Amino acid sequence: MKTAVIYKSRYGSTEMYAKWIAEELGADSLPAGDVSPEDLEKYEVIVYGGGLYAGSVNGSALLTKNLERIKDKKLYLFTVGLYDVSLPENVEAIRSGLEKVLPPALYEKLRLYHFRGGMHLSKMGFLHRFVMKMMANMLRKKPESELSDDDRLMLQNFGQDIDFTDRSAIAPLVKAVMAGLPPQ
Repeated sequence: MKTAVIYKSRYGSTEMYAKWIAEELGADSLPAGDVSPEDLEKYEVIVYGGGLYAGSVNGSALLTKNLERIKDKKLYLFTVGLYDVSLPENVEAIRSGLEKVLPPALYEKLRLYHFRGGMHLSKMGFLHRFVMKMMANMLRKKPESELSDDDRLMLQNFGQDIDFTDRSAIAPLVKAVMAGLPPQ
């Protein structure tokens, strides 16, 4: 099946995962900004990846605006963020958020995966650095007993680049695409 791995990456983690996935699948790897609606019609399988920002998937409008064109294709979505996805409550929070922001007609067709990215302050623009600084300041005001492991990790590493990307994390997605698994 002709497969496209389409991604929208701001700081590089999503692009890295997309390229790994495309390599494993022998698929085309395409930045979302280079994909036209007509391009979507060339593929039977679409794997879309985007960073998580305020509960939304970076660039997911490409899918929502072209839902009619992709409705009969096998669709897989991977998100990339700082959440520790080994914790079920974090995965549930991500899924719950996506269910609220993605149209039901799209959400119900997707098989979802979540990967850890990184925090690259050295690459961030002013606005993202400012938001991260505000978040760190809010976390510092929380009582220690209320901090999650993710909160502690952010505070310990704030001000430096951290990278949680892990090529082995893509294995379940790659296996699902190869098996043609339906939405979950």
